[in-house]
Order: sequence, then C-alpha cells, then structure tokens
Amino acid sequence: MALILSSTGSYPRIGDSPELQVLRRTIAAVDRGERTPADLSDAEAEMTRRAIEEQVRAGIELVTDGLIRWYDPISHIAGKLSNIHIRGLLRFFDTNTYFRQPVLTGRPARTGPMLVDEYLFAANALGSMPTPDGKAARLGIKPVLTGPYTLAKHSIAEDAAMRPLEARAMAYAEALATEVRTLAEAGAQIIQVDEPAILKYPQDWDVFTRALNTLAIVRQDAGRQGKPVKIALCVYFHDCAPLYAKLSALPVDVLRLDFTYNPKLVDVVGAAGSPMPLALGLVDGRNTKLEDVAVVARQAEKLLPRIAGGVAYLSTSCGLEYLPRDRAFAKLQLLARIQAAVEGQRARAVERPA
Repeated sequence: MALILSSTGSYPRIGDSPELQVLRRTIAAVDRGERTPADLSDAEAEMTRRAIEEQVRAGIELVTDGLIRWYDPISHIAGKLSNIHIRGLLRFFDTNTYFRQPVLTGRPARTGPMLVDEYLFAANALGSMPTPDGKAARLGIKPVLTGPYTLAKHSIAEDAAMRPLEARAMAYAEALATEVRTLAEAGAQIIQVDEPAILKYPQDWDVFTRALNTLAIVRQDAGRQGKPVKIALCVYFHDCAPLYAKLSALPVDVLRLDFTYNPKLVDVVGAAGSPMPLALGLVDGRNTKLEDVAVVARQAEKLLPRIAGGVAYLSTSCGLEYLPRDRAFAKLQLLARIQAAVEGQRARAVERPA
C-alpha cells in the first residue's frame, strides 16, 4: 500500500514577510487605479509559484496551485460562465471567509476553458522546480473544481427555469463535465471535485448524485479516448460518518474524507473498509495546533489495511487558506513526519522475526 502526501486544495495567499504580501499590495493598488490587471496577473503567478514550491519543500507529492487566483470557491468558477452575475458576500459555511454569490439570469453555459490555463501554468511551474531527494517520478499536480451541487446550493436564480436546485445543479454539471474533458486532454491525471455542501444537506442526495454522475460519465469517456483521468471527490466541514456508506459507493476513483468532525469516523471506516482509495484528512486544516505524530500515524495504520486499490493519500481535512501561512506550512511538514512514522512502523514489522 503506497501512502502519498497530498494537498487538499487552497494555500494562504499572503504571509508575514514583505515579499509574501505582494498580492495584497497589488490588489489594493489595482483598486486605486495605480496598477493594471496585468500587474495583478503577475502577482498571482508569483504567489502561485511560491505556494507550489512550499508544498514541495514540505514533502507534499500531489500538489495544487494553492487556488491563489481564486477569490472564493464559488464565484471563481461560476463567474466564468455566461448568464451569471456575481453579487453580495455571504459566509462560506462556518468559516471566517466569505464568497460572492452567483445569480443565474439564465442557464449557465461554458464559453471557453475555465481552469485549464491555471492548471498548465502550475504544471509548468512544478516541472521547473528541482526535484527533492527521493521524490523522483512521485511529484504531480491536480486541478481543483468546486462541484456542481455545491455551486448550485450557493447560487440563486432570477430566471424561473433555474430556481429548482436540480436545474441549477445539472446546468453546472454540464459545464463542469466539459471542463473535466478539457483538463484530461491537457494532461491532468487526477481532478479533485469539492462537494462540502452535501454533508450539511443530505436530503439533497439524489440531486447531488445525478450531478456527480455527469462528471463520472465524462471521466469514463476520456479513458476510452486514451486520456485516463481520476475523479477525487472531496468532502469536509461536517461529519462524514452518517453518509460514509453512500459516499463509498459513488462512481469516483478516490474519496477524500474529513476526519476532524467525528473522532469515531476512524472506527467507522476501519470497520466497513473502503472499496476505493481514500484520502485521509486526519490533520485539521483549520486549527493551528499541531497534531501528535504518533497518534495520527496509529490512525492511518488502522485504516490502511482496509483500503482497496493499493494506494491511499494523507492530507489535511480541508484547504489551508484558513491558517496563517507559517502554520499552514507546518501542517504540511507534519504530514511528512506522519508518513515517515507510518513507513518506519511498516519497515519494523517486516524486519520482525516470525
């Protein structure tokens, strides 16, 4: 069983030092009319490269671009579609961050690539960095999409035809399905789809699964066309345990779970097992406190034998944008220490005499 260190998604966009505040300063200067959108793009590119470099330096093997260009998880994608305008700020779940709410004036439609350029930039940035010792052929990058159900749940509609939740979810699903195909053609081998809203609103399960199936079908088509891509479903911000059986039966390739909301989830998953690879969100992405390496390593060791597919991922419970940058980096370093502890325990078990 391979245990791969994986980023969950976002990374802080600023830090304490002056060079890590370039994006904040540039945004303010653009608002004052002193800098241009091109200057903002350059600042985003610089901070994206820094986010990727810090992930790699911490030991992460499957990285993201840190979602540095994202104003929030909802409007960044919805705002790229036609028949949508963006308005007032609302709180994003129970976090201290906000999203700009999409308003549908018609059926959302994709007019061109949404995240492909961001993915290709990140892939090129990763490829230009020195490979750390022991990481040859192990580094990869994954794009992140906010899923169609979560986008629909956080949107409202002026158009009567889009007011039913299912209508919004399926419209988003069709647009995202085309983006999945385009990302696969661009070389993406695994795409993370974030659907945190389903844990909070399980009564919408049928709508959620129908929208997700649209992406799964495109994933299958891409594989038949010689562009295999995996879908990693990511859920967080609520207790996964009540829905675990249903989640583990979904047509995805990887299931990433947040273990921080229910300490008994380790026992639930350990008892039931998993028919697919899991990404284990055992390290809290919203709490600055560092977990005990030995405790988390024991949790991982309990779960790994019960996971099918020959691979598992170790990650934080959610993206790290909710933490100060130094603590976010420390959380990534912690993942590497946990991985080393798990692999050390395995090596010792093999060496023990029968």
